[in-house]
Amino acid sequence: MNNAKTRASDKHRDAGENDNGSLYAKHKKVYPREVHGFFAKLRVTGILTLLGIYYILPWIKWDGRHAVLFDLPNRQFHVFALTFWPQDFFYFAMLLIIAGIALFFFTALAGRLWCGYACPQTVWTEVFLWIERKVEGSRSQQIKLDKSEISRYKFIRKFIKHFIWILFSAFTGFTFVGFFTPVDVLWTQLLNFTMGPWETFWIIFYSLATYGNAGWLREQVCIYMCPYARFQSAMFDNDTLVISYDNTRGDPRGSRNKATDPKKLGLGDCIDCTLCVQVCPTGIDIRDGLQYQCIGCAACIDVCNEVMDKMNYPKGLVRYTTETEILGGKTKIFRPRIVIYAVILSIITAALVAAIINRVPIELDIIRDRNSLYREVKGGLVENVYNLRIINMTNEPQRYHIAITGLKDARLINRYGDFKVAPAEIYNLNVQIQIDPVSLVRPSNEIFFTLNSLDGPKISLRESARFIGPVIR
Repeated sequence: MNNAKTRASDKHRDAGENDNGSLYAKHKKVYPREVHGFFAKLRVTGILTLLGIYYILPWIKWDGRHAVLFDLPNRQFHVFALTFWPQDFFYFAMLLIIAGIALFFFTALAGRLWCGYACPQTVWTEVFLWIERKVEGSRSQQIKLDKSEISRYKFIRKFIKHFIWILFSAFTGFTFVGFFTPVDVLWTQLLNFTMGPWETFWIIFYSLATYGNAGWLREQVCIYMCPYARFQSAMFDNDTLVISYDNTRGDPRGSRNKATDPKKLGLGDCIDCTLCVQVCPTGIDIRDGLQYQCIGCAACIDVCNEVMDKMNYPKGLVRYTTETEILGGKTKIFRPRIVIYAVILSIITAALVAAIINRVPIELDIIRDRNSLYREVKGGLVENVYNLRIINMTNEPQRYHIAITGLKDARLINRYGDFKVAPAEIYNLNVQIQIDPVSLVRPSNEIFFTLNSLDGPKISLRESARFIGPVIR
């Protein structure tokens, strides 16, 4: 299997060669055959779930606003009960790290699960293929239609298919923009032709991207454009679960009658029906070994199992397996790389959840006046001046109280008293701290500003700063 990881199908390569010997393979349209079975049902369930989440989320309301809305003009990112701000980019960075490690973990464990069941390219391509089958018919009917001369029937079928594709793509683009502009407002603007230039641009852009990638490029995105296909084999080992053809059992291949004993003909269980090739969305032959073009959709497993049932042969000629298992060994699930990925993934995920749970929806920046280290004021006291920058990251106005700790006998001078900050407002507050220099034991002293919300007792933030003064010995 290791030798086959980087080996493409000879048939696939031969079919793509140009007659003039060009270095570039001539594209040959792939007509995936419709398949039914356990993995097909699993894939359809995943696709419907993901599409449902994508198309329904922008319309869901939560506490008087849209549940998921990335409000760029107001710099607010609403995710159900949580509201994030640009200052919370740390959480997004952690989420990306978790997604990357999860991809490594599941790839090392079970190959290209992401590509076969959850990748947007796979999800939308399956929808476009379904529309194509409903309009143009089965695989054989599509091939026949494409080879036929231009006619009224052919024009109508092609027109209907592309019209539905474009309509669905436009709805997809509209939904995408609905995550950034309230979808009900966007719908009203669309009906009244008052949509802004940026909304219009991104709807058109995302619609064309969906139409082009899922309708025209299809498997070419997976084979030529996706970088994951090129490096995913580096995460495989002998115990990685991948789709494989059992050549020991299946070869020699050959057609035969159902009633014929293949052993008498010197044949394996593979009847060379090529259905595994016909259902493959990337057009490869899984019998040629594991190839980078394989997206792990398991369509070949379903169709091969159907054939095995009809022939009264055991299922599993094409199946999820490992190289260790094929060679007669026992697959090890808990391997060093799997354990390491799992531990790192668990730690970072737990850290992110804990950080969000303990997140304080206010921000306090303390800037000490640098025009002078300190100054003497009436009564022989030493004073430092600070500018406090407070950001209310809740969705409601908040009244705050500021206090200091950490320096005995220090006094906070806040001429404004308790103050009110509107949602998303950046509030600047100038305060002074005064102390008798006799109380100072060192030139630089650590102090703490504590900001408490009077409207939300649980909202409290403590930040450190430095107080500079002379030392009287």
